Amino acid sequence: QVNLVESGGGVVQAGGSLRLSCAAFGAIFSINAMGWYRRAPGKQRELVANITSSGRTNYLDAVKGRFTISTIARDNAETTVHLQMNNLKPEDTAVYYCVIDLPEAPADYWGQGTQVTVSS
Repeated sequence: QVNLVESGGGVVQAGGSLRLSCAAFGAIFSINAMGWYRRAPGKQRELVANITSSGRTNYLDAVKGRFTISTIARDNAETTVHLQMNNLKPEDTAVYYCVIDLPEAPADYWGQGTQVTVSS
């Protein structure tokens, strides 16, 4: 079993910044990738950014140049990844979810989500 805990969401004015953090705990032996999805009200869930264990990144076009995903960090107890979000826009308002893709797991593990609200 793997648990993910997100933090760092909040309310910010347009143009501001937030840093989301995701910590994964549990039986993690190797990792394919970690990433962030978001779901805005009335919209479909979309991939914001992800990074593979080899460091290859992928970004949603709408966030390129503004968001940066960190490398995956591992220590004894937890595996972490961060999402630095700069120059936030009202359209970035959504619940952001952390996801981890493990080669030995039949499905990805998801966090509970953290709310990001950008006011104009």
